[in-house]
Amino acid sequence: MDAPVRAPPVLSPLEWRISDGPVAYPDALAHMEARAQAIAEGQAGEQVWLLEHPPIYTAGTSAQDSDLIDARFPVYRTGRGGQFTYHGPGQRVGYVMLDLKSRKPDVRAFVHDLEQWLIETLAEFNVKGERRQGRVGIWVQRGVREDKIAALGVRIKRWVTLHGVALNVDPDLTHFAGIVPCGIRAHGVTSLVDLGIPATVADVDVALQKSFRKIFG
Repeated sequence: MDAPVRAPPVLSPLEWRISDGPVAYPDALAHMEARAQAIAEGQAGEQVWLLEHPPIYTAGTSAQDSDLIDARFPVYRTGRGGQFTYHGPGQRVGYVMLDLKSRKPDVRAFVHDLEQWLIETLAEFNVKGERRQGRVGIWVQRGVREDKIAALGVRIKRWVTLHGVALNVDPDLTHFAGIVPCGIRAHGVTSLVDLGIPATVADVDVALQKSFRKIFG
């Protein structure tokens, strides 16, 4: 007699997790690692987590020590791609834990989709976010200058994604002065409020969810 065939577990659709208070970076990293492992093992569904961190700097795998100018906040070395970035209150971080194996196992396409997610979200506020050749992140043109309004950095483990994006809503922009953001010295940073748009984090959460569905389904 043949052994009975056990059906694979039916996983719930993508889960949105939204945190209102600041989340300590080590706690967020531990959750991401555990969730990504569970997704890879078929024990959990995909998740997008929207949150803020207390003021910190994080260093990606390409970070140069010389780009840390003033370590006024805790510095965390992390396994994501990219260089130094800042996280803090007023910046909405979106950690994305998706199963690329069941979607499209193409890292470059995934990064492109993350960029498009940010561009579509900014468009909800009538802001034109743009890619720039050779520069990571999403940029806005301000006359003769260009400022960065959103960053992204990812890690892929067993075809499950970790880390994600960070969109400046109304952070203290002086906090970026402690680093060379993403190793780029020639340009500045901005936020929605700095651009004259009185958006709240709650407004951005709505736009992020709407735009995510448009890009990722």
